[in-house]
Amino acid sequence: MPEPLVEMTGVSRRFGALLAVDDVTLTVAPGEVVGLLGANGAGKTTLIKMLLGLLAPSTGAVTLFGGRPSRATRRRLGYVPQGLGLYDELTVAENLEFVASTFGAPVPELPPGLFEVADEPVRSIGLGRARRLAFVAALAHCPALLVLDEPTSGIDPLARARLWDTVREQADRGVGVLVTTHYLQEAEQCDRLVLMAAGRAVASGGEADLIGDLQAVQVRAASWQQAFAALADAGLPVVLDGTAVRVANLSAERVHAVLADAGVQAVVEAVPATLEEVMAARSVG
Repeated sequence: MPEPLVEMTGVSRRFGALLAVDDVTLTVAPGEVVGLLGANGAGKTTLIKMLLGLLAPSTGAVTLFGGRPSRATRRRLGYVPQGLGLYDELTVAENLEFVASTFGAPVPELPPGLFEVADEPVRSIGLGRARRLAFVAALAHCPALLVLDEPTSGIDPLARARLWDTVREQADRGVGVLVTTHYLQEAEQCDRLVLMAAGRAVASGGEADLIGDLQAVQVRAASWQQAFAALADAGLPVVLDGTAVRVANLSAERVHAVLADAGVQAVVEAVPATLEEVMAARSVG
């Protein structure tokens, strides 16, 4: 097995009384796409900042390319932060020239869709093109590791699919990828998933591993709003699938009892759980 590009062992980070990351162990191997899943506040971005050396862990150890995170090791990775890391006042071409000069790399060619706006400031090209530009910039120096923090947030499904094609192309070349996402349909693009809740890595593996034998209960009621409100008020991990209300990791009898106590008439049945329900159940649990 190749040596991991990233190895985080028992990593925690505390901000005063807040434990943002709690005893997380994580690896990323060459050619592997690892997805970090979790709700806002789960600790994903804080974990990435420790990997980059932008934050020191309160406890635990972080190894990047076999050494401590540093300016030297960071030169071997490409990073797309949530804010994209682009300069809005510079043109598309100027942004790429700046990034390439920083790494001492040749200026990459602009692909179709960006070539046509090379002389326009980034602030005017739209979010979809800006995200494509951020990817081109992150790959300018041929990194061995890509770190992507919500890289497809706010863009349309076609643009997301194109960016994921780029991610998979890089992985096929042996580049390791660590990506955070809140789009659960993107989970199938990852080789391995790490589910975070309240700062902890609560599950890892493929999608089937995360779901395991977890069951859900599907609720159909004349008023899905009333059913949803009754279950949410009871503190249950409730989600919507269209207008069908679903609850994970509880028996149908328990769900029916909660609805009956609230005066909501409904039909309930046990069904296989989804990844979204696993996240909801783990967040509550």
